[in-house]
Amino acid sequence: MKIKYIILLLVLVTFNCGPKKGIVTKKKNSKSDSKEVVVKETTTKTTETVKKEEVTVLKVPTSTDQYIEQFAEIAKDEMRKSKIPASITLAQGILESASGRGRLSVEANNHFGIKCHGWTGGKIYHDDDSSQECFRKYNRAESSYEDHSEFLTGRSRYANLFKLKPDDYKGWAKGLKAAGYATDRKYPDKLISLIERYKLYEYDEEVLGNKAPIKVRVNSGVRRHIIVKGDTLYSLSKRFGTTVEAIKNLNNLETNELSIGQEILIPN
Repeated sequence: MKIKYIILLLVLVTFNCGPKKGIVTKKKNSKSDSKEVVVKETTTKTTETVKKEEVTVLKVPTSTDQYIEQFAEIAKDEMRKSKIPASITLAQGILESASGRGRLSVEANNHFGIKCHGWTGGKIYHDDDSSQECFRKYNRAESSYEDHSEFLTGRSRYANLFKLKPDDYKGWAKGLKAAGYATDRKYPDKLISLIERYKLYEYDEEVLGNKAPIKVRVNSGVRRHIIVKGDTLYSLSKRFGTTVEAIKNLNNLETNELSIGQEILIPN
């Protein structure tokens, strides 16, 4: 019996001392999946609300604007008397006198380039088509406008112009050139361009009763005026329908003396 136990014990020892089969754990060579992280830049557009302030742009009157303001009433009066469109009279005055800055208008109050042609009044000599031609000289600018009307109405070569409609400024512009008023072949185009650019035809419409009176107002109840040669407080009061005293009071004038280039206010 002892021998059996000994043999059994040896067998057990033999099995226990043999190579042990361990559990082999295979390491997985798991490659880490590298995910590409895309950082998306989000640009946030901030909409800035710009608060726009309303800016009132004051138009600085040009010499032509001032000329129109100064002589529009005279041109309308002449249209009522002579049937010459105010637009034509103003356009001719602007063109011939360089908006009142030309030598003939400054030194002789001649706004229409009218030559002597038997004139017995004052004279001035000026280079035009020929050297030192004789031009009419007036004491006041208003006299130049009046003589312009007499010049056109008193000559038969301009008679056909008065058969045109009183608001046909294009017909008048072309007719003046055809009748020999000017030698410049572009004279009609220049007149028409001025009339349409400055809307001078509106003065014709006003005289004809097709438009409300046009008033160039600078302030409530007043207008500005630049003094030119020949201006007097009396002539200004008549032109603008006011009184000498009203003009003096508005401008704090103690005397009736005015100087060329002086700016004064005229009550409406």
